[in-house]
Amino acid sequence: MRVIAVVNGKGGSAKTTTSVNLAAILSEKWKVLLVDADPQGSATWWAEQGEPPFELTKETDPAELKKLRKVEGFDVVIVDTPPALHFDALETTIRAADFVVLPSPPAPMDLQALIETVKSSVRPANVPFRVLLTRVDPRSLGKALDAQQALMQAGIPAFNGFVRAYAVHEQAALDGVTVLQMRGKAAREAQGDYQRIADELMREVNINE
Repeated sequence: MRVIAVVNGKGGSAKTTTSVNLAAILSEKWKVLLVDADPQGSATWWAEQGEPPFELTKETDPAELKKLRKVEGFDVVIVDTPPALHFDALETTIRAADFVVLPSPPAPMDLQALIETVKSSVRPANVPFRVLLTRVDPRSLGKALDAQQALMQAGIPAFNGFVRAYAVHEQAALDGVTVLQMRGKAAREAQGDYQRIADELMREVNINE
């Protein structure tokens, strides 16, 4: 079993969108539990609007989150963490994780905040991680490539793929579904984005062990 924490120190990073869609894609092959550790409860609200293909539980108590590695009956546990830094729940979840996914838009201010998260919370926990660029403008892919290069120069690993900004993401949340259940060209593009990320992620965490 593998524990994957989806982390960012500020809102607007597509953290919950990433948690929900990765859980949906991975549930096609494995038994997945999504833990909503965010006091805002965005993932829980999303799941309550529909019937997700994975199981979901809400847990914000650091004492319980410390036991994530002891969860039984699942192949993958994905944790949607609190958006604010220095939450006890966030620190505990990172230390309990096998891998950390850090979604962030490619804008310089967002990346600077993310780098602070890496320095203050992720690196001290000695947990493998990668940055996932999200909300990427499909018309300006060069900015995402520049951001990936900047992260590389800063010694921060990033996923090769990234998630483009499509209105279908917001609509899926309102409908209580994942991008896998949406239809149309934009939905197929969004599905492909997250599928590529899921494939990279599974190679990193070696889920079959």
